[in-house]
Amino acid sequence: MVFFNSSTYRPFLLSGFPGLEDSHPVISILFCALYLVALMGNIIILVVIRVEQSLHAPMYFFLSMLAATDLGLCTATLPTLLQLFWFKVCEIDFDACLTQMFFIHVFSLMESGILLTMSAILLAMAFDRYVAICAPLHYATLLTGSLISKVGLALVARSVAVVTPGVLLILRLHFCRSNVIHHTYCENMGIAKLACNNISLNSIYGLTAALLTTGLDFVLISLSYCLILRTVFQLPSREARTKAFGTCGAHICVILIFYTLAFFSFFTHRFGNHIPRHVLILLANLYLLVPPTMNPIVYGVKTKEIRMRVLGLCNQPK
Repeated sequence: MVFFNSSTYRPFLLSGFPGLEDSHPVISILFCALYLVALMGNIIILVVIRVEQSLHAPMYFFLSMLAATDLGLCTATLPTLLQLFWFKVCEIDFDACLTQMFFIHVFSLMESGILLTMSAILLAMAFDRYVAICAPLHYATLLTGSLISKVGLALVARSVAVVTPGVLLILRLHFCRSNVIHHTYCENMGIAKLACNNISLNSIYGLTAALLTTGLDFVLISLSYCLILRTVFQLPSREARTKAFGTCGAHICVILIFYTLAFFSFFTHRFGNHIPRHVLILLANLYLLVPPTMNPIVYGVKTKEIRMRVLGLCNQPK
């Protein structure tokens, strides 16, 4: 396999939203606002879980992992977009482009894996007959700190192991055509489509990897929530059922948004040539920004323990 020498190729150029150049200022303000909300919300989640001893439980540890992943996911993409829109800097070096692509896909896979883990914990909580759904339960005695650390490392290892071959497949390509990436960030197929040689292997590997990881995660999460809702229907108290539906319904909405945008973005890069390019790019950006913005609200604000702690910190005398 012949690998490409990045020093022999000029930088890539990011196009932004082709056809929406006049709307770039408005779009940049909207995305910047979402980015600031995502940063603030996820940092608050991390700080509250860190300082509040009562939140040192498995579900909250995984919630803090999700918050850290969300910070990485939106930070890997938004600075490039804002730099492009505000300062008209569209150049990105080959090495920087590959690095951005690597971290975007790693954080995306980690997000999917953490959502799967949290749904499994919620399922364990739903089947606990001793206390109400969505409260600290007996599963905590099984999920020790050591096991939680191992699960976290396994999620990181899975993401890196799946994404790395995709990077190596990019490195084998020869680039001799246009250096314009029609996107606001570096994405696997966006880079591969600029190559002169055949990219079938890149496309097949990307499709297979996505279906066996993100696709399988989604199937297992769906199964978990079906079982959770079945258990909720069996709760004797109407108030308990309403509370459970409110909590799990919000979770399901966020999960559906994440996976719907993820699969739409993934498949249209390969089979969506008839869809306007600016629509594809806009949805691809929303896929990486909306979940990090909504997760702190759904998993944080709607969690009583975190909400009360945040309100307590805000109301402390100065």
